[in-house]
Amino acid sequence: MESNIPSKISYQPIGIIHTSFSNIEGMPIQPVGADKIRGTVEIFEEYSEGLKDLGGFSHIILLYHFHQAQSAKLIVTPFLDSLPHGVFSTRAPRRPNPIGLSVVRLLEVEQNILRIENVDILNDTPLLDLKPYVPEFDQHPGERIGWLKQAKGQVENTKSDDRFV
Repeated sequence: MESNIPSKISYQPIGIIHTSFSNIEGMPIQPVGADKIRGTVEIFEEYSEGLKDLGGFSHIILLYHFHQAQSAKLIVTPFLDSLPHGVFSTRAPRRPNPIGLSVVRLLEVEQNILRIENVDILNDTPLLDLKPYVPEFDQHPGERIGWLKQAKGQVENTKSDDRFV
């Protein structure tokens, strides 16, 4: 069967995520472990019109480029386990397409600047896209969580180390 999938896909950043994290080591590994940590998202002027009505949402989903990620690994040992897993069953940054995802609290939209909280992202990270978080669409209570079941409740106190540097 012939495929129409392009061999290469290219994206341009729509903004930059600014945080207090200048080093990967010691960062929270997920937003739930970044309680009250604030940052900003600077949306480039040519995209700022797209922020209309975003201020009505309490949370947003940030999709970004892991700009400090090294080459991809298909088997990784994630922060919440000592055993190796396939990268697609983790949220590790060393991926074939180094795309990150974080759900953060939106505090304010001021022109092209978004003030956010519960941020677990390295400073100066390129933003690829953002979407409103909608519980009715995005929550799936009671779903299976695979190997992470044994790590439940540990994410809030787990910080990153140098394993993905």
